[in-house]
Amino acid sequence: MLHTELPIYKRGCDLVQLAFNVQTQMPRAHKRHLGEKITAHCTEMVSLMAMANATRGHERAAHIRDLLARQRAATVLLRVGFDMKAVSPKLWSDSVQLLDSIGKQGGGWLKSSQSKAPAA
Repeated sequence: MLHTELPIYKRGCDLVQLAFNVQTQMPRAHKRHLGEKITAHCTEMVSLMAMANATRGHERAAHIRDLLARQRAATVLLRVGFDMKAVSPKLWSDSVQLLDSIGKQGGGWLKSSQSKAPAA
């Protein structure tokens, strides 16, 4: 299956679009540093999804673990932005849903890839 057909990839693309909206709507004082970091994490997640889909075994699991680490980092940064009133409640709510979905799908994908990996 192509990575572009994966439900997690579709959620990732939605998240990248949301991240750009967050960055666009942020006050100028936060846009460059916080907004760019959020967008970078979200964009990297989509890249890691494609790389994980193209690999197998331990390499796939490593990409998925990196994806989940980026997901947690993006969640924290978005929360900081929301607490600072730099992220609107609507975008925060949408981001929580997307990040939660990506986290659950990524966790399932990681379990699946580890159970298929040959024993060392």
